[in-house]
Amino acid sequence: MTERSTTMDASALAGLAGRHLDLVQAPFTLPRSRVLVFRADRDEWVERGGAEGAAPATALRVHTSEYERWLDECRVIDELVVRDASGRALLVTAVLPHAIEFGDGDATLTFAGAGAISVGGAGGLSVEWTTPDGERTRVELTADAPAARLHIGADRGVVHEASASHADDLAATEGRWLDWFAKCPIVRDELQQMAAFCWWVLGANIVELPALGDVRGVVPSKIGYVGVWQWDAYFIAVGLRHGDPALAREQLEIAFRFPSADGQLPDVVHEEGVLATSDDLPQADRDRLRRAGSQIADPGAPVPLTKPPLAAWALRKVLEVEDEPEWAREQLAVIRRSQDWWFAGSDLDGDGMPEYGHPYSSGLDDSPIFDGPLPTTAPDLGAYLVLQDLELAALAERYGADAAGEPRAHRERAARTLELLLGMWDEASGRFLARAAGEVVASDAVVGFMPLLTGRLPQKVAEALLAALGDPERYALPWAVPTVSAADPDFSAERMWRGPVWVNTNALIVEGLRASGHPELARELAERTVALVVHGGGPHEYFNPLTGRKARTATTAFGWSAALFIDLAVALSADD
Repeated sequence: MTERSTTMDASALAGLAGRHLDLVQAPFTLPRSRVLVFRADRDEWVERGGAEGAAPATALRVHTSEYERWLDECRVIDELVVRDASGRALLVTAVLPHAIEFGDGDATLTFAGAGAISVGGAGGLSVEWTTPDGERTRVELTADAPAARLHIGADRGVVHEASASHADDLAATEGRWLDWFAKCPIVRDELQQMAAFCWWVLGANIVELPALGDVRGVVPSKIGYVGVWQWDAYFIAVGLRHGDPALAREQLEIAFRFPSADGQLPDVVHEEGVLATSDDLPQADRDRLRRAGSQIADPGAPVPLTKPPLAAWALRKVLEVEDEPEWAREQLAVIRRSQDWWFAGSDLDGDGMPEYGHPYSSGLDDSPIFDGPLPTTAPDLGAYLVLQDLELAALAERYGADAAGEPRAHRERAARTLELLLGMWDEASGRFLARAAGEVVASDAVVGFMPLLTGRLPQKVAEALLAALGDPERYALPWAVPTVSAADPDFSAERMWRGPVWVNTNALIVEGLRASGHPELARELAERTVALVVHGGGPHEYFNPLTGRKARTATTAFGWSAALFIDLAVALSADD
């Protein structure tokens, strides 16, 4: 049996997480803050492909985190340096969740609340920073004012003041992080360090959404993904439930807060509103779709944008750790209407099986199943709809039909949808095939494994899917499960959704294997998935299936990868 500690204090967990805070893949930040601190040569470091041989940092760069704006657009300080009395720049020698240390602890940088940083040290030191417009400021630290506090405005401007309260700022920031790590789940010893880092990622990715009131959104990443995407909220809530079920519920509340009049849930809730139709797309997304040759870049009429229906699944998971009946009934009423919308508003050819009207609604935007014309009939959507109706039936029996609907009606619709889903099975190729505007799509993609989630596949079909998972020519690569078969002409080990491994699709296949009566295979894939995250150095957005390393363009410190690592690690540790 693998060793597992039963307790670990918050300080020790913070120290484990700190081993991954490199100021490149993991910035220095604070829960609820929009300020990010990186090493100033981060871009060069990334371009070289990693830390091997990298010189210690002497200069830091400060950015804000904003919706639909990338780091380079959000620069606040290009270079921040701490210098000794001779003018020599001090090296960064340690990064902890609450502080960046320079020299031999001669100076530290910490947060002074969510919107300011404080740099403090002994007299004789100085702090110097340069803004993107080339303005340089230098502040001498003295015995009376041993710190410089830099306030960062919404306009990315910097206002500084001398401060004598650096020690208080350090203590307050450390206290904030220790409170967070006190909630970190305890897992098997060899997984605990990564679990602590993943818990840091979830805390680091908390932002305030003032337009919604006193709301905490756990975003996919403060590096470019500042909003609450519906699908991400589900996966993130599933991980958060193990340490902070209240925050997990808050993510679902945000995702469910803005249904349309007909029940459709929006793709994204962000600080400027919601993304619910193609009319809401930011210009950068439209431009990207045009470059990709998408037929949906400029639709003639607004196309609804949502995410796959896993709401009831996520709700049930969150309620497993802390039951909240009245709250659950409120959410179920929204989920029920959303499920009805899929059949009333997204069955675009009228055959009883809803389709994806836009690639964004699938969560797998760049999958080759969307290379053809839209709408796309996809086996993953069919599987999610069956699962959601089955979940709604069970939740209706638990919390009452007034909110969730009659259990029998949900089960009958699930049976009809399952029959249509099985009609997508192609005996000759041994896989589920998507259809683009009615025409068969030949792509061999990970969406074909999602019907396992129903737990109701004929034995012959399930066995064919298990054989595909074990086939080294298709899906049993060194690091599995690739999102497109290695034997498919569209396979790419690096290109988003066209080959790289994603933690969320792996986790869903794990769920499907369990539901289909294959617990040992489920555990094996769960072990391989947590091993991938450890091997890859963190919960990246997606991984190269041949090397197990971060794919070149993948975002780091990614929310659902962190949350699902924790969920898998907790389950694996409980099984030991």
